[in-house]
Amino acid sequence: MSLPPAKNTLPRLGFSVGDLAGIGPEVIYKTLRDERLLQQCTPVVYGTATALFDEFPVEQGAEPLTFRQLRNAADIAPGRLNAVTCWDEDFHLTPGQPSPASGQAARESLLAASRDLKAGLLDAIVTAPISKENTQSDDFRYPGHTEFLASYFGAADSLMFLVDEEKDLRIATATGHLPLKDVSTRLTGDLLRTKIRLLLRSLQHDFGIQKPKVAVLGLNPHAGENGLLGREENDVIAPVIRQFEHDGHLVFGPYPADGYFGTGQFRQFDATLSIYHDQGLIPFKLMAFERGVNFTAGLPVVRTSPDHGTAYGLAGKFAADASSFRAAVYLACDVVRARQFGAVDPRSVR
Repeated sequence: MSLPPAKNTLPRLGFSVGDLAGIGPEVIYKTLRDERLLQQCTPVVYGTATALFDEFPVEQGAEPLTFRQLRNAADIAPGRLNAVTCWDEDFHLTPGQPSPASGQAARESLLAASRDLKAGLLDAIVTAPISKENTQSDDFRYPGHTEFLASYFGAADSLMFLVDEEKDLRIATATGHLPLKDVSTRLTGDLLRTKIRLLLRSLQHDFGIQKPKVAVLGLNPHAGENGLLGREENDVIAPVIRQFEHDGHLVFGPYPADGYFGTGQFRQFDATLSIYHDQGLIPFKLMAFERGVNFTAGLPVVRTSPDHGTAYGLAGKFAADASSFRAAVYLACDVVRARQFGAVDPRSVR
């Protein structure tokens, strides 16, 4: 497993490039153009740097990016831009048009970065967007990064956690990439207890919040209206919340999602647990799309990602906003340091 960096050294961050037909390479390139980044971390791009970035424009009078191109991450140079070669063949790609080749490159970049993270050669990875459909292969059958990384690093459970540190906004999801028709049957007391524990531990261990205050949303309109519009709140969600309250944790709810976000009630909490994907991601992206970060809580390693997708419609136009990817890099640095100094025992939430 990845070991924390020595104190006073910069975190080593691996960047997987995502689907090359999307905006992943562009947002990485724009992030790396900021020289201040090298004061915060040592970046390592997983893919041939010349193939990824040579076609991007350079401001008049500016120096092009120069990389230390490596075959092995053991040769990473601090204070430099590093790139690990993940493929030898040339990919013939058209921006905005995903292909088997762009899906293969996305898999190879992610797998190489994950191997080096597991080997302790990296301290965290930041993953550029993939196409869930285009990345599938006979040996890669995962609905997204979160599920692959949980499997690869042997995590029994994980939590999709959207973060905007600038707005102090954090929203997690109890169920992730799941058809809406399956949410109710998947929502059990055991699942909810697991997700709340992961959320509390992450707030303590990764964000340094000693006594986190968490809100849990309801599944149904008006949080079930006391059973009139659905029984999940009464039968599953409320009993779990009462158990956490009894154990001394600041866990409250279930709250009707519309009023909770509409009145700004979310600002009273350190984090919100939504029940299903869109219930949490729609309000999050409305408030924080340009800076939002997708953080996978519950892993033994640190992984962040921008909160947007491949954006094929923008690819090739050099018009993509890199703010979310940049925020993902800085959040990864912060979480690595939080785990390094270990202010809170992650086992303290039972």
